[in-house]
Amino acid sequence: MNSSDPIQQKTLVEQIMNNSVVSVDSSVTATNVAKMMEDTGVGAVVVLENNLPIGIVTDRDFAIKITAHCYPVDTPVRRIMSSPLISIDSGSDLWIASDLMSTRNVKKLPVIDDDKVVGMLTSSDLVRHIADH
Repeated sequence: MNSSDPIQQKTLVEQIMNNSVVSVDSSVTATNVAKMMEDTGVGAVVVLENNLPIGIVTDRDFAIKITAHCYPVDTPVRRIMSSPLISIDSGSDLWIASDLMSTRNVKKLPVIDDDKVVGMLTSSDLVRHIADH
């Protein structure tokens, strides 16, 4: 292995994460969250309670939980979020994040530092990073 090979060098989550994250209070309706996702072009929204991240809602949650279970569209987002929240901190090694995403079968990983959402790491981010190196 060549130590100057970029793929072998340590890459931190903060180097490739997306800093633009949408978050909402757990009482917001599923319809309003869906509109926010459409307007902002994101596939996941972090759910907060008392300004602390407690869950995530992805486009898949809408497909499965709203449609398959026939929840009304005005359902509070806390009912359809995935929880407990699987997350990572920005200073973590990318390989650790990748392993976490693989073992927990998640495609979107919120990045949280000191109880604040600072970014989002997606499987697409990982693929793009590997392809660029």
